[in-house]
Amino acid sequence: MKKIGLFYSFNSTKTAKIAEKIKSSFIGYDIQNVNVEIADENSILLFDYMIFGAATWFDGELPNYWDEYLPAVEEADLSGKKLAIFGLGDQINYPENFCDAIGIIADFFEKRGAQIVGKFPVEGFNFEASKAVRNNEFLGLPLDQENQARFTNIRIGKWVESLKLEFI
Repeated sequence: MKKIGLFYSFNSTKTAKIAEKIKSSFIGYDIQNVNVEIADENSILLFDYMIFGAATWFDGELPNYWDEYLPAVEEADLSGKKLAIFGLGDQINYPENFCDAIGIIADFFEKRGAQIVGKFPVEGFNFEASKAVRNNEFLGLPLDQENQARFTNIRIGKWVESLKLEFI
């Protein structure tokens, strides 16, 4: 079984907590945590399967630590690699850019040849717009810890089961 890289900021409390829930749902899988705040191009090339996590900040932006990470992997050829994304957002206070981070990350890595897996239905969410939505589905797992935390474990379980089929 191939290793899965789980990329997120170790210093982002909510994202780190969700990353650990996702990791613990992959029983029997070799998952290595990678701190995107110190990762470089070499770290991304170690894995055929990757999971990225980030919150959406302010009006649809990635957290500032991505400003250093993305340029570091800009020249990477990710052809043949599968990438899944989870994102945290607030659909009540920021309905016009709910979980935009998922879409921003997906666009960036698709341009470098990665295949985005782990799409998730839009049903059950109430928002106006999101860069994370294509063809009426999210490009990854959206989570709203502010307003729908009660659904988090169920959504993670459903998403991880779909990823297990993709990461083979």
